[in-house]
Amino acid sequence: MIKDRGKIKWVSMMLPEHVQMLREWAEEDANEERIFLDEQQVEEINHTIAEAMEHQLLVAISYYDQKRYHVMVGHIHYFDEWKRQLNIIDRFEEVHYIKLEDVMDVRFA
Repeated sequence: MIKDRGKIKWVSMMLPEHVQMLREWAEEDANEERIFLDEQQVEEINHTIAEAMEHQLLVAISYYDQKRYHVMVGHIHYFDEWKRQLNIIDRFEEVHYIKLEDVMDVRFA
């Protein structure tokens, strides 16, 4: 019977610099590129946001933040025109702010 330690024997042979580079590479690999919306998609998002604000409907908002895409579910409380950001209240009554240019999609939940 062969008793092989597998990966364990390779870890001890790696330099700490190599381990750090592998971790950084794995983190960079998880980053996602930002997509840019065309005018029609922006109009659809604006229409959905306006309807959700008017009727206080629950929405799922996909947005881009820190090189990753996220989804938030909640009510749009208001839109700050000066800062160009949405004020979202989630299911736990917590307030979140999302910049309008980071919004990728808005759907009714």
